Amino acid sequence: MNQYNIALVVGSLRKDSFNKKLAHALTLMAPKEFTFTHARIDDLPLYNQDDDANQAASVKRLKSEIQAAQGVLFVTPEYNRSIPGVLKNAIDQASRPYGASAWAGKPAGVIGVSVGAIGTAMAQQHLRNVLAYLNVPTLGQPEAFVQAREGLFGADGGIGIEDTKKFLQGWMDKFAAWVKIHNA
Repeated sequence: MNQYNIALVVGSLRKDSFNKKLAHALTLMAPKEFTFTHARIDDLPLYNQDDDANQAASVKRLKSEIQAAQGVLFVTPEYNRSIPGVLKNAIDQASRPYGASAWAGKPAGVIGVSVGAIGTAMAQQHLRNVLAYLNVPTLGQPEAFVQAREGLFGADGGIGIEDTKKFLQGWMDKFAAWVKIHNA
């Protein structure tokens, strides 16, 4: 049986982030041959092309984690109808210098949770646009726009609402199959 290491990129810095909780819950639903490396993005300098020839140690670490992964799982909140700046900065940093992107060819899943009724639909669409340019094959279906509501997260860190848990298990199964197809 093959092992799959997935880089987990959470676009939120908030200590009690719903998206960090969702990321954790999704890891509990993954097949046993999947492991997750939480890619740290909070210590990256702001992207500046002048630094391409001498990237910071934190940028090199992020690029190394992405390069070592067989896939990427993006879990993002929505800020002002788009992705958070910290996530965009991480994507930009690991895509540079031009021609040396760590993202290229890595199969990805995009998901997020928000208190709004449409979840993180706009942020996910913007993220998909960025990933398409970076040659990241991104799972298209099923889409998952999760609303944070009472009971979403159980005491065990998993999903506490049964119909949502069933839906997200299906999403995770499709993501796992997507990663496997792209690593065959």
